[in-house]
Amino acid sequence: MIVAGDALTSKHARYVLTPWMAQGNLKPPVIVRGEGIYLYDADGNRYADLTSGLIAVNLGHGHPAVRAAMHEQVDRLCFSPPSWFNDARAELGEALVRLAPWGDEGGRVFFSTSGAAANEDAIKFARAVTGRSKVLTGYRSFHGSGAGSATLTGENRRWYNEPNNVMPGVVHFWAPYPYRSPFFTQDPAEETRRALQHAADTVAAENPDHVAAILIEPVIGSNGVIVFPPGYLAGLRVLCDAHGIVLIFDEVMTGFGRTGAAFGGERFGVVPDMLTFAKGVTSGYVPLGGVLLREKYARAFDEKPLPAGHTYSGHPLAMATGIATLQAYRDAGLYERAADGIEPRLRAGLERVRDKHEIVGEVRGVGAFFALEFVSDRATREPLVPWQGKSLGVMPTLFAGLKKRGAYAFGRYNVLHVAPPLIITDEQIDEAVATIDAAVGELEEAYATARG
Repeated sequence: MIVAGDALTSKHARYVLTPWMAQGNLKPPVIVRGEGIYLYDADGNRYADLTSGLIAVNLGHGHPAVRAAMHEQVDRLCFSPPSWFNDARAELGEALVRLAPWGDEGGRVFFSTSGAAANEDAIKFARAVTGRSKVLTGYRSFHGSGAGSATLTGENRRWYNEPNNVMPGVVHFWAPYPYRSPFFTQDPAEETRRALQHAADTVAAENPDHVAAILIEPVIGSNGVIVFPPGYLAGLRVLCDAHGIVLIFDEVMTGFGRTGAAFGGERFGVVPDMLTFAKGVTSGYVPLGGVLLREKYARAFDEKPLPAGHTYSGHPLAMATGIATLQAYRDAGLYERAADGIEPRLRAGLERVRDKHEIVGEVRGVGAFFALEFVSDRATREPLVPWQGKSLGVMPTLFAGLKKRGAYAFGRYNVLHVAPPLIITDEQIDEAVATIDAAVGELEEAYATARG
């Protein structure tokens, strides 16, 4: 007899295409419910969500106040033309601008439906206000998979757009990666100096008068949770100021408490000119993204048309969800919780896992945003599987080990991301670390067996 979960698995496989995966033989759980940090499948199994979905569900699943706000808005209004004003749109706009880093100068927000669209819109705005065409982004970056945002992306997911990129003028450069320095140093201060010199040289080679913007994630997200060495983001700020370049922070993953502050730029004390957001603004409950612009750039569109628009820009249901989500973060002090509670406990636990297993090369992160990088040799830092390689080797053993122990987390190649909802308790952190420890042990055994 086929149980409900098996029937749904077959139906999903037959009718739905799953992102970034070869479609044959996919058999993940069929998730039907969520509560707190947990997901539940069609057969009643529970999984601790250790990466907040796709680093989006910062409030955890099913937050009652947010659900209530969504229900209220559904009963009142579910669509309003983006060209007309809307009450919830005004309220969320004010809340976001008050959260932004520009103080008395203020700013304005443009709403999109995703982080990818927000990044494309931010580039349009930067080009419009500067009259310049070129944009610099990092090689080890992901800014979306849309036709334009994939061009902005630096890693291999942009290859699907090539050679006919629809967004010309995008130039990639190398950002710091202290564990695997592209600048041939293990000294953080020297890494910062060489990386900034490389960025300055790239700007010079592309003609500073033609560079509209530098777009960068304050912490590199899906490409390994790479925290830049001290001074790097501040140095980019100085470089942009010297040449009239717009500095844009992609805060799609790092926003709304993930780094232990409202935005990653705030955590590192650097103020961008624009920032893009999505994911955590509604805790992932409703699709929503956007661009926050400081006022000196926003006012450029008082006399000329804004060069962007979306049917669902400022969708009322998303607006109500966002308002309630931001209030929930404030009420529970979750930004502070990520910095003062989750970060030290999670770091200490994951470092114990590293110390126990030679296969773990590095633990790194900030706030509630961490990663474990796996190596075949700690001394040489040889990756367990090649980054952007064609084979994942034994890495699927890790994710299978998490799943059978009632946990979900995602990763890329030789990196596991650990980014739980900000509501996670100390006890749940300890349970998550123990689960990861056991799954890493299985990975280590599988690698030893495969190596012979």
